[in-house]
Amino acid sequence: MDNNDFKLEESGINPVDTAGSDKDVYFSNVETNTASSAGKTAAVKKSAPKKKKGKSVASTYIFFIVVIVISMIISVYAVMCMNDVLAITKTNSIVTVSYNDQIETIDEAVDLLADNGLIKCKNFCKIFAKYREFYVGGPYEPGVYYLYGKMGLEGMLQAMQGNSSTAETVTLTFPEGFTVPEIVDRLVENEVCDKASLLSVIETVDFSYSLVSSLEADEKVPYRLEGYLFPDTYDFYVGESATSVIKKFLANGDTKITEEHRKKAEELGYSMHDIIIIASIIQMEAGDVDQMKTISAVIHNRLSDSTNFPSLGCDSTSAYITNKVAPSLSSTSAHTADYYMQYYNTATSSKVEGLPQGPICNPGIDAIEAALNPDDSDAYFFFHDAEGNLYTAKTNSEFRDKVAAYAPYLNY
Repeated sequence: MDNNDFKLEESGINPVDTAGSDKDVYFSNVETNTASSAGKTAAVKKSAPKKKKGKSVASTYIFFIVVIVISMIISVYAVMCMNDVLAITKTNSIVTVSYNDQIETIDEAVDLLADNGLIKCKNFCKIFAKYREFYVGGPYEPGVYYLYGKMGLEGMLQAMQGNSSTAETVTLTFPEGFTVPEIVDRLVENEVCDKASLLSVIETVDFSYSLVSSLEADEKVPYRLEGYLFPDTYDFYVGESATSVIKKFLANGDTKITEEHRKKAEELGYSMHDIIIIASIIQMEAGDVDQMKTISAVIHNRLSDSTNFPSLGCDSTSAYITNKVAPSLSSTSAHTADYYMQYYNTATSSKVEGLPQGPICNPGIDAIEAALNPDDSDAYFFFHDAEGNLYTAKTNSEFRDKVAAYAPYLNY
């Protein structure tokens, strides 16, 4: 090998075929590629700087805190929703809820409960109530309801429908001539509902039944619906709502008093309310059904001749205040018995002319028909002896003669 050959091989450039298996191969760009790779590595490292560890940990903490807070809010809301429905921690504090117009939808009923502080999550309750609509769907009749959170959503809505929380029933009979205080006492004694709610409904709730639809509370009348709680036998639920109870009396009376009765009252020149007042007096004065039309004739005759007979001369009207109303009044009552007596005492010496201010009992259909169909009589007086026999007279002198003969013990 000469010197030139050596120099060529030393430079790494071999003119001989490099594919030979017995030849070493040298690449002149090895160093250049290494440098290029180093440059790329440096470039990569420069484009992805290190993150700050402290900032990353803080972001993680904030994320978890937000998640926890949201979870707690959702949990609290869920508990409140379930508490409204199931009344887990509700109290027995009674809230009086009243409304005069019929509520048609569940949404309106739930809004009313929310307005009275009985529920908190009304939107959830609306959804739940609609799901349970088979049990608690509207309408909800007007009335006064004594509700408490412990009843739960469904229980309160059922109460507003007039439904009882129990299936226990009681059958009660209310005779002709029973007064509002007597009816209320019988209902309370048999645990149908409480006295306060009954009296509140009787005085304040507007009902759509034709006989009482225009009947308003009157300061001179002890009980607004006196005369309209139709005597009969009824089935009630124990714990039934007062509105539902009173509706049964009114609905019965509305069917028993027909259009023919109303037309007859108009023909006589009276309102149906006047006829109920007359019937209530007949009911209390008559010893039996046979006497009713005779007594009705005397009352009609006096009403038709107010110049000579300004008062009815009946003791039953003042007895109503003394024996029925007075014992039921309390220290918180709006008026005293003496106040009501000014408008109910129809004795001959009283200042009340014509009919008393309102009915004095709840008359039956016989008394109502007697009031509409008096006997053809010109009598202006009547009285009973100790045996219950009825006597009539046309004049005051005839009346006194008969009293002296048949009932001298009477104080006339």
